[in-house]
Amino acid sequence: MQLSYFLTKKYLMSKKDSRFISAISLITIIGIALGIIVVVIALSVLDGFEKVVSEKIVGMNSHIKITSFGNRNLPPPEQVIPYINQKYELNIAAIEPFASKLAIIKSRKRTEGITINGIRGEESASELKTFMTEGNFNLSGSDSVPKIILGKKLAEKLFVQTGDNVTIFALKKDEIPSIANPPSIIQLKITGIYESGMAEYDDLNAYVNISVAQSIFGMGSTVSGYHIKLKDVLHIKNTAEGLQDLLGYPFYVRTIFQIHQNIFTWLELQKEPIPIILGLIIFVAVFNIVGTLLMIVLERTNSIGILKSLGASRLLIMKMFLYHSIFITAIGVLLGNLLALIFSWVQINFNIITLPGKIYFVSEVPIQISPDNYLLVSIVTIIISLSASLLPALIATKIKPISAIKFS
Repeated sequence: MQLSYFLTKKYLMSKKDSRFISAISLITIIGIALGIIVVVIALSVLDGFEKVVSEKIVGMNSHIKITSFGNRNLPPPEQVIPYINQKYELNIAAIEPFASKLAIIKSRKRTEGITINGIRGEESASELKTFMTEGNFNLSGSDSVPKIILGKKLAEKLFVQTGDNVTIFALKKDEIPSIANPPSIIQLKITGIYESGMAEYDDLNAYVNISVAQSIFGMGSTVSGYHIKLKDVLHIKNTAEGLQDLLGYPFYVRTIFQIHQNIFTWLELQKEPIPIILGLIIFVAVFNIVGTLLMIVLERTNSIGILKSLGASRLLIMKMFLYHSIFITAIGVLLGNLLALIFSWVQINFNIITLPGKIYFVSEVPIQISPDNYLLVSIVTIIISLSASLLPALIATKIKPISAIKFS
C-alpha cells in the first residue's frame, strides 16, 4: 500500500483529529451528487421524450411519407410499389398506400371535423394496435355497415363508444357538391377506440378500410399517398432524396423529421441548455472541493509539517490531498448516479410524474436509461473536480516544516 494512500485513509478514519466525513466534506459530496442527479435525469428525460414521441409519430405514420403537390390523388399501388421496390427494396421494410382526406363526423349529440385515414388492414398499422383501449382493431369484414376506429379524445367529444354508429359527410372527387356530384353521406360502426397519448392525433384522426375511404371520397383505385417504413433509419435522408428524384412531379416525398419539424426542433432545443446547466453545477462543486481541501490544509498544517520534517516529499503530500479529493468526488458521483437510477426506475415503472398530453404529446414523463449519459456526466465531473483539487494540493506542498510546527 502506498504511504500517501495509507496516510489519507488514517486521516479519514481518525476519530481524534476529524470525523469520518466532516460537515464540509458531506456538503461537498451532496453538492456533487445533486449535480449528477439533475443533469443525468434531464438528459434521460430528453432522450425519453425523443424516443417516445418518435415511436408514436412513426407508429401513427411512417419514416417516409409520399403525397402529391396540390393534394392530388396518386396512381394505384400496383403501379407505384413495384417501381419503388426495383431500386430501394433492400432498405424498405414496408410500403403501404393510404387514402386520407378531411370529412365531417356526426353523432347523435355532436359534430366534429376530422381526417379520415383509409388503410389496408392490420398490417398497415401494426403499431396502432398497441394503442387500442376499447374494442378491437378490425376494419375488414363483409358487414353491411363499414367499420371505423376513433381516437379516445374524439370519442369523448362525440359522446360515443364502441358499438355506436356515426355518420360521415365528405366531398366526392374533391369537388363542390352538385346534382351530378352529390356529397358522400355514409354511416359507420365504431369497432375500436385508441389512445396514443398525443392529443394532436387522438382528436382528429379516424381509421377505416382503404376501400371504404376510396368509396367515400370517390377516388376509384387511386390513393392519397404511401407510407414507407425503413429497415435502417440512418438512411432516411438519402432514401427520401432518392425517391423524390426517382418519382418526380407530382410526387412529394418527405421524412417524418420534415413533416414534424416543429416537434423535433423543440426536442433539440431542450438539449441546448444542458451544457450550461452542467457547467454551472460543476462550477459550484469545484468551489466546494477547493474550499474543503483548503480547510483540510489548515486543519492538517501541523501534520504536514511533521511529515515534511521526517523527509516526506512534495509528491507524497500532493498525493494525500488528491486521494482525499478522489474520495469525495467518487462518493458524490456514485451517490448521484445511484439516486438518478432509482428515480428513473420509479418513474418508468410507476409514472409518478404526469404531464398534460395536449401540450407535451405524452401523458407521463418518459425516461430512457442510457449508460452513455451516466458515463459522460461522471467522467466530466471527475476530471474537472480532480483538476480543481490541484490548487489546494500545491499549496499544501509549499508549507514549510518549521512554520507548520510553530503554527500548531
